[in-house]
Amino acid sequence: MIRREGGRVLATLVRLVGSIDIAEDAVQDAVVDALKRWPADGVPNNPAAWLTTAARNRALDVLRRESKRTAKEADARLLDEMSVAFQEVTTDSMVRDDLLRLLFTCCHPALAIESRLALALRTLCSMNTSEIAAVFLVPEPTMGQRISRAKKKIASARIPYRVPADHELPDRLPSVLQVVYAVITAGHHSPEGRLDARADLAAEGVRLARLLTELMPDEPECTGLLALAMATHARRYTRLDATGQVVLLANQDRTRWHHDEMESAAAMLDGVVRLHRPGRYQVEAAIACLHGIAPSLAETDWPQIASLYATLEMFAPTPVVRVNRAVAVAQAVDAAAGLALLEEQDDFKLAAVENWHLYWSTRGELLDRLGDTAAATAAFDRALNCVTNDSDRAFLLQRRNAIVGNVASKRREAS
Repeated sequence: MIRREGGRVLATLVRLVGSIDIAEDAVQDAVVDALKRWPADGVPNNPAAWLTTAARNRALDVLRRESKRTAKEADARLLDEMSVAFQEVTTDSMVRDDLLRLLFTCCHPALAIESRLALALRTLCSMNTSEIAAVFLVPEPTMGQRISRAKKKIASARIPYRVPADHELPDRLPSVLQVVYAVITAGHHSPEGRLDARADLAAEGVRLARLLTELMPDEPECTGLLALAMATHARRYTRLDATGQVVLLANQDRTRWHHDEMESAAAMLDGVVRLHRPGRYQVEAAIACLHGIAPSLAETDWPQIASLYATLEMFAPTPVVRVNRAVAVAQAVDAAAGLALLEEQDDFKLAAVENWHLYWSTRGELLDRLGDTAAATAAFDRALNCVTNDSDRAFLLQRRNAIVGNVASKRREAS
């Protein structure tokens, strides 16, 4: 709870202070104070308001100290004037507005695209650098440098913390959508710990997508992302079993899916596709909805899903999309066709997935279906060397051992 509320409070404090570094330090101090006091005093009725007040006071102390040595006295006076207002309870609408403001600020066109996404996830979601690096399949030091450069750029260019004017929105929207998409992805598949370690981000992704749709109702990709978020979130309770083990889509209990949310997502998507302005998130939402309406894995419209992934790859020619397309083609055609798609990628894309466990595990599954157990085992070994998620590691180890066990069993039978 503290981690979730801390991210929201940070967005509010950044708006007040105008400095991500000062705000982060102040929120961190407030969180440490909460961890010491709440176990003894009890969790306050409004944790966000408590953290906001504590963090604001910390930031105010910093600005007062610095005003004695620098030209920040005006900032300190301004924060003093705001202090009375912030004794009031922080409302949900206020927090959401601050999150959106910070999201658009982080996606300022003056920042490099990679820095925009990294900074937004760091500030909005309280994701650490290693988690963000895992999301974007890059080394942790590389991601740390991106975040540092983004902060320095904001400070040196004096980029304001505000929702941009209407005419500025289109330039920032693609990056904003990418951030919310990454939030949704991390929420359902945590980069570290258990698969559901950041389940709070999944719900946050739905809220942010809904807020964007309300802000820009005529942008079909906003609606597409919201439909995708809802259709994905509808399966939230079936990805792990009672013991915390990964449950693949084929084995999930579909009676526990939230079919009302699936239907709402599908209806939303039906409405927006009539605008004839297709995009990445609309296509992904269509894929998610097709999975959602299928009674079983065997009854899934795999040819249609494979076709949609081919379309998606035109909008987003990434190795991640290619891997998912290969899975769909393997279901629609055969494992050999899926494996051929994996191997068609150029050297640049293959380098991008060199340390991505899901690429290697997908390759291992397809090789196992084709009877090449030695290569399949080697692929799962590569996957195990890459994985950072505890749930995925346990599942991959189980699958790798099952393949090895099957080979041993066949040898015994043959002898």
